[in-house]
Amino acid sequence: MNAIPPNPAAKGVFIGNRWRPAAAGRTIPVLSPSDGRAFAAIAAGTAEDVDAAVAAARAAMEGAWGRMPAFERGRILSRLSRLIEENAAELATLEARDTGKPMKQARADIVACARYFEFYGGGADKLHGETIPFLPGFFVATEREPHGVCGVIIPWNYPAQMFGRTTAPALAAGNAVVMKPAEEACLTPLRLAELAAEAGLPEGALNIVPGLGEEAGAALTAHAGLDFLSFTGSPEVGTLVQAAAARNHIGCTLELGGKSPHVVFADADLDAALPVIAATIVQNAGQTCSAGSRLLVERAVFDAVVERLVERFGTLTAGTPEADLDLGAVISARQKARIEGYCSRAGQDGIRLLAEGKVAEGSPEGGFWVPPRLYGPVPGGHQLAREEVFGPVLAMLPFNDEADAVRSANDTEFGLMAAVWSRDGGRALRVARQIRAGQVYINAFGAGGGIELPFGGMKKSGHGREKGFEALYEFTTLKTIITKHG
Repeated sequence: MNAIPPNPAAKGVFIGNRWRPAAAGRTIPVLSPSDGRAFAAIAAGTAEDVDAAVAAARAAMEGAWGRMPAFERGRILSRLSRLIEENAAELATLEARDTGKPMKQARADIVACARYFEFYGGGADKLHGETIPFLPGFFVATEREPHGVCGVIIPWNYPAQMFGRTTAPALAAGNAVVMKPAEEACLTPLRLAELAAEAGLPEGALNIVPGLGEEAGAALTAHAGLDFLSFTGSPEVGTLVQAAAARNHIGCTLELGGKSPHVVFADADLDAALPVIAATIVQNAGQTCSAGSRLLVERAVFDAVVERLVERFGTLTAGTPEADLDLGAVISARQKARIEGYCSRAGQDGIRLLAEGKVAEGSPEGGFWVPPRLYGPVPGGHQLAREEVFGPVLAMLPFNDEADAVRSANDTEFGLMAAVWSRDGGRALRVARQIRAGQVYINAFGAGGGIELPFGGMKKSGHGREKGFEALYEFTTLKTIITKHG
């Protein structure tokens, strides 16, 4: 791996386009998932820092940023996209070291981050209103306005991508942002904030307060100076965020995870489907809200699918970022224990471990390693089939027919993503339309990063939409102007 760049996190909190020490003067160690050792430190922001950040964001909305034409906002975001591309090697190194993921995945994440700012930079001046036919003597038009100051809380699994996915549409729509990144991994967002200032973003338009969730995160969600909230994380914390938004009578978008199914019919092209299915559960060590963690297979081909996946899982290997293997370590000792707990309970309940990958020889002993695991058949009511493990663990469930496939696919509290694999186009579309999920793929899954594709959940996967043009609608409010002209 390349040498670790200078650590921007050590500089404190980023407010008004400059670094300042955190008010409390405390720091939080940053641990490498690959060896468990501290290699950096971030500031431990508190409510006082959040207050300063919200004040800076409000000043930006009332100043240069709030008055800036939409096309100029777009130009700044486009410049930021180019700066991300120019600094891609540095950013990917930070991302890989911070999260433990392979370098190839970290590079892909930086490419996606740049693409978010490219996409929304081009869309900033294309957020149009409408005219509405009304009574004689009246002219009615709608326009979309920014909410104002938006609080954004992002998780640790994709810091760079999540930075782009949230801040790019928020800024394109004209909002000012106060971000609280996850304490487990936030080095790339902090560096990206510097690049945003270099791109010309005015003071206060983007502010970042790292720190603990129960301190900085809680202070941000409860802050009376916010006009909107965006949160990605667990359903449990999402409930608290939504309650905080309700107390301040502001809106929020929530993306709260999933238990996404692959539905494989007997006529599916297994040569095309199975490599994708295996890849989607080990990407980012399975720590992905949209991971295809449930594999529903028609009984006629269940044994054949098991045989082929057992062979594939036996070759899957975890290792350090520089080894660039199938997956890296999971983010923390706590996450490793959580995943191992699910696997242990599955064994105690008599669920068969069909196959297990390995950890590469020579990997540091202190790393948070979890080899990929394949279980099946898993009863539909078991927690391995219903709860989000958030690790490289795939549960296989057989189904009998189309109706049984739909029932099984929907038999979870989540509804984020799904895939249907079949050569019968009519059946594939029928099933896709009956699955309760925000995104459903047919003979594909998670294609190309999906920056242009609206993304969000149903049921306990949350509400609101990110990505695509829909994200601009989420970060704006609609105003209707009625003129009586006689």
